[in-house]
Amino acid sequence: MVIYGVYIVSKSGGLIYNYDHNIPKVETEKTFGYPLDIKLQYENKKIVVAFGQRDGINVGHVLLSVNGSPVNGRTMEDGRDVFDVIEAKENYPLSLKFGRARATTNEKIVLASMFYPLFALASQLSPVPKSSGIESLTADTFKLSCFQTLTGVKFIIVSAPSTQGAELVLRRIYELYSDYALKSPFYSLEMPIRCELFDTSLHTLLELVEKSGTASL
Repeated sequence: MVIYGVYIVSKSGGLIYNYDHNIPKVETEKTFGYPLDIKLQYENKKIVVAFGQRDGINVGHVLLSVNGSPVNGRTMEDGRDVFDVIEAKENYPLSLKFGRARATTNEKIVLASMFYPLFALASQLSPVPKSSGIESLTADTFKLSCFQTLTGVKFIIVSAPSTQGAELVLRRIYELYSDYALKSPFYSLEMPIRCELFDTSLHTLLELVEKSGTASL
């Protein structure tokens, strides 16, 4: 069982906890001739693929290096501007390495706030009264599983598409939340969770699940 991350969303829709556990590292390096047949643009302090997909390089992937030189923002290690390099014909062929960008904290907050209304909408669209909302969402490359408590707090795990038994893992995470976060005298409801015991116990739980599966829970 491979778990990529854990998220906890408050009853008002705010992200109060996130933990990246085992996010796969996706990188592709290709040699390009002139002119470059993919469009790059600079956004959010990263150079990303805006148009043109090929050989495992997808829209949204980030430029990591040029001819082995790491890219920081839009600047190479030797101080040259990346766009000056890729626009000059004499620099070709160029070896460009791309990878999937890791979500920033702000991006995770936005995603949590987007999931909240989708969860509520799914509950309302259900033909069955008192629907529990989205419990599982499966895509090509991941599976999202959600457990909502009676107080409205949502526990979410993102895992591999073949994951089974996510419900057991979510309930065990809820128990850790109850034991370590809620019982802490320094924690206030609806506020971000900063509890070392919860962090440590969650990490131990995920490691156990990846090694032994849910049978050990």
